[in-house]
Amino acid sequence: MTPDGVHPSICRFCHAHCGILVEIAGGRPTRVTGDRDNPLYRGFSCAKGRQLGLLHDRPERLRHSVARGADGGFAPIEGGRALEEIAQRVRAIADRHGPRSVAIYVGTYSGPHPASAPFAVGWLLGLGSRMVFTSASIDQPGKNVANALHGRWLGGAHLFHEADVWLFVGTNPPISMSGGISVDPGRSVQRALRRGAKLIAIDPRRSELARSAEVFLQPRPGEDAALLAAMLHVILREGLGDPDFVASEASGCEALAAAVLPFDPAFAARRCDVPEAEIARAARLFAGAARAGATAGTGPNMSGHGNLVEYLLLCLMTVCGHWRRAGEPLPNPGALLTEPQPVAQAEAPRRASGYGPQLRVRGLGNNASGLPTAALSDEILLEGEGRVRALFCIGSNPVAAWPDQLKAIEAIRKLDLLVCLDPHLGATARHAHYVIAPKIGFEVPGHSLFLETLEQTYAAMGIPAPYAQYAPALVEPPAGSDLIEEWRFFFRLARRMGLPLRLYPLRAEAGPRRAARAPIDVDLSREPTGDEVLEWLARGSRVPLDEVKRHPHGAIFEGEPARVAPKPPGASARLELGDAQMLAELAALRAEPPPELAPGAHPFRLISRRLPNVYNSSGRELPAHTRKRRHNPAFLNPDDLAALGVREGDVIEIRSARAAIFGIAEGAPELRRGVVSMAHAFGDAPERDGLLRRIGSSTGRLVANDRDWDPLTGIPRMSAIPVAVSRYSGPPFHD
Repeated sequence: MTPDGVHPSICRFCHAHCGILVEIAGGRPTRVTGDRDNPLYRGFSCAKGRQLGLLHDRPERLRHSVARGADGGFAPIEGGRALEEIAQRVRAIADRHGPRSVAIYVGTYSGPHPASAPFAVGWLLGLGSRMVFTSASIDQPGKNVANALHGRWLGGAHLFHEADVWLFVGTNPPISMSGGISVDPGRSVQRALRRGAKLIAIDPRRSELARSAEVFLQPRPGEDAALLAAMLHVILREGLGDPDFVASEASGCEALAAAVLPFDPAFAARRCDVPEAEIARAARLFAGAARAGATAGTGPNMSGHGNLVEYLLLCLMTVCGHWRRAGEPLPNPGALLTEPQPVAQAEAPRRASGYGPQLRVRGLGNNASGLPTAALSDEILLEGEGRVRALFCIGSNPVAAWPDQLKAIEAIRKLDLLVCLDPHLGATARHAHYVIAPKIGFEVPGHSLFLETLEQTYAAMGIPAPYAQYAPALVEPPAGSDLIEEWRFFFRLARRMGLPLRLYPLRAEAGPRRAARAPIDVDLSREPTGDEVLEWLARGSRVPLDEVKRHPHGAIFEGEPARVAPKPPGASARLELGDAQMLAELAALRAEPPPELAPGAHPFRLISRRLPNVYNSSGRELPAHTRKRRHNPAFLNPDDLAALGVREGDVIEIRSARAAIFGIAEGAPELRRGVVSMAHAFGDAPERDGLLRRIGSSTGRLVANDRDWDPLTGIPRMSAIPVAVSRYSGPPFHD
C-alpha cells in the first residue's frame, strides 16, 4: 500500500478533519501527530486524533463480519454470504410489509466517511423507502428549522476570525471543535482576544471558552431563549442594531418587538438568575459591533426550546444587520463545494415541516432537520401497517445515543432485522442480527468535503479560508481480515437486490447560494474505486479534486476573490422576524413559571456536555483516553456535594420522572449550584450497569421521548432534565 515512513493525512476521528502526519512502520500506523506543513491547522491535533492509529489493530476490533446464531451468540460470516442473506431478508420484509418497513439511521461517526450516507440513502430510496433518520434531528435540529422559518441571507455571515464580537450559547469550541471555531480553537480564541475581539458566553458552567469572555452569563439550565429575548428587548427598545437593514430586508419586526416586550432584563434576571445589568451589557456589546456572529451548541438545542433559541439568534443577527453586504469579500468561497453565488439579498423562508413521509406517532413527520429520530423507537414498537421492522445503522450507536434508552432498547430487540456497520460489538451491535465489519480510517481514501458542508450548513465550523485536502489509503486492513468499505456494502447490496442506485449530493442548507449538483445514477455493472466515488461527490467543485490531490498536506485555494453581488432589481424576498409559531412559543415560555422556582421532587437539572477524549460514543475503547477515567463523571458544584454528604468518587443515584441511573461524583466549581453535568452517549443497557466504572451511564435513560417534546422535530428534553440526586449506598460496583 504505502511505504514505511511519515505521510500526511486527514484525521477521521470527528468532523474537524484536522491535518495530521501518520508514521507507518511494518505496514501499520504507529504514531499520529499534527502536520506543521498543513497551511490551515499548522500542527494542531487533539488527544483523540493522536490515538487514531490505535483503532486499526486494537484486539476487540472485528476482523470479519458476524451473524447472530440461534443460540444468540455471534459467529464469523463471509462477507459475500452476509450480503446474500441480508438481501434475502430485506426483500422478504419489504415484499410482505412494504418498503416503508425498512429504515436507516446515520450517526455522527459517518462524517469521516463521506460516501457512506449517500450510498445508504441511495440504496434505501431504490428499495422504495424514504425512512431515513439521522443524528441531525437529535443533535442540533433547531439550526435547520430556524433557517427555514427565518430565511437565509445569501451574502453569508462573517466568520469568527473577522468578528469584533461573538456570542456563544451553550457551546465550548475548545472541546467540541465547532460552535464557530474548529481550527485550533484554544489558540484561535487567544488570537481573537489579542486583536481586541470580545466574547459573550451564555452557559450554566464556566467552560474553557467562558473563562475568556468579556460578558459571562451563567443562567439556570434551559433558560437560553429567555436571555436571548431579553437581549432583543434591549436592542429594540434602545434603537440599537441596524434599523435601515431591517426596513429594507426583513419583515415582522413589529411583531418581534411586541413578543420580546415582556422579556425586560429585570424579568429575565429573575427567571434566569443572572445580573440584570450584564444582560443589557451583552445586548449593547453585540449590537454595537461592526462585525459579529452567534452560535449555539448541542445543549441549548436539547434543552426544551431548541428551535426558538436558534431562531432568536438569527433574529439577533438580522436586527443588528450582522450579515455580509454587497462588495464584501467572501474569505472562504469553498474548494470542494461548487462555486458560490453570494448576493446581498434574502432567500424567503420555506416550510419547516409538513412535507415528505409522515410518521404514525404524535403527528410527526419530515421537517427541515429530517425525520424525527426521537420517534423511531415508537415506529418500531407500534403495531400495524407501516411498522419499521428492519433497521440499518451506519456510523451510529442508538442504544447510547437515542433519547429514552429504555424504549430504544425495547425497540431494537423487537426488530425483525438489525444490521450494524460497526468495527466492534458496541452497545447496539450486540443486539444486531448482522454486524458488518468495515474498513476504517487510514484503510480508505478520503477528502475534506464533509467539513465544508458542515461549515455552510451550520455556520459553526469557522473555517477562515478555502481549504481542502485529499488523503489516500495508507495501510491495508489487518492480515487475514474480511472488511468492506461502508459505501461498497450498499453498492453490492443494491446490485444483489437488482435495485437502482442514485446518489444525492451533500447539500449546504445555509450560507451563499451555490450551483446545484445533480444526482448521479450509478452504473451497477461495474464497481467503482474509492477515488472514483470521492470524485463523484466533489463533481463540479470550485477546485477540481485532481488539483487538491497535488497538495498532500492540504492547501488553501484562494483564486479570484469572491465578492457579494448587489441585490438585483426587483428582488422582494425578506427575512422573517415574526414567525407566528416561534413567537407563540415565546409567549408560552413567558407565561410558564420556570420549573427551577418550584423544583418539587427533582430539584437538580442535568445538562449535557462533551469530554475532550471522546466523540459521542466513540473513543471510550482506547486505553490512552481512559487512563484517568473510563466513565462519564457526574460533575456537581462542591457545595452541592457537601450538602448531599457526597465525596468525590462516591456513587450517586440520579433519578428523573422516567428512570434512574448511577454516576460517579466529581467536583466542578465552574458549575452553578443545582446542576449535574454529564457527557451523553456513555453507558449501555441496564443489565450492564454493574460496569459503571468501566462504561459510565446513559443520560438518555432519564428521558421519556413522549413527554416535553418539540412539535416540529419530535426531540424531547435531553438536557436541562429535572432530576433528584442522592448518595448511593447499595452493593459496590465492579472496577
